[in-house]
Amino acid sequence: MSNIALYSAEFLGTLILILLGNGVVANVSLKKSKAEGGGWIVVTAAWGLAVAIAAYTTGWVSGAHLNPAVTIGFAAIGSLDWALVPGYIIAQLLGAIVGAMLCYAAFKDHFAATEDGNVKLGVFCTAPAIKNYARNFITEVIGTAMLVGGILGINHANNGVGPLSALLAGFLVWVIGMSLGGPTGYAINPARDLGPRIAHAILPIPKKRDSDWSYAPIPVFGPIVGGVIGAFIYQLFLKLWV
Repeated sequence: MSNIALYSAEFLGTLILILLGNGVVANVSLKKSKAEGGGWIVVTAAWGLAVAIAAYTTGWVSGAHLNPAVTIGFAAIGSLDWALVPGYIIAQLLGAIVGAMLCYAAFKDHFAATEDGNVKLGVFCTAPAIKNYARNFITEVIGTAMLVGGILGINHANNGVGPLSALLAGFLVWVIGMSLGGPTGYAINPARDLGPRIAHAILPIPKKRDSDWSYAPIPVFGPIVGGVIGAFIYQLFLKLWV
């Protein structure tokens, strides 16, 4: 498989992930949407399904990392060539930006009907329920360690899950959101937060607030640290088991 094929698959997969994931947040948050008020379970379920659909669409090409934290975590334990990491991350970030812009195009009238700038920003990126940068960072580390360790465990040969791996990855994201997502909105993916945040800054959204760049490093660096930790912890236990 050529590098161009790998990168294009990561771009498209992340675009799908963000279009569907940000889309559900727009659906339940913005005014005059028929899904307004749908709630947290709807949001977390749709994000999990978005992961599964994106992975089934492009995973057979690139592995459907869709997430720099997964890419870096896999590279850290030797499951991905480091030479591919920059291309994967750039493709993921660009896919996230385009996915967020498409979401805005779909909900443009509803953005205009919504007065609250915090709600509009929340469609694009995460924000903590209680702003405490140290604890917010730890929460993102824990959630992403669970994500990367869980993905490695799901895909271990002894499980023999085959084509079900993408669906199970979606369930994993769903349960992380339901269990650990409340404090920070569970970015657990630098591209998922940074790409749409950039889109929010660029787009001509009426009556938008600033893009909260002071918080932006938390959902970028927390997941990267968590991804590496989760990968190494799983590898450590794997050595005890096999």
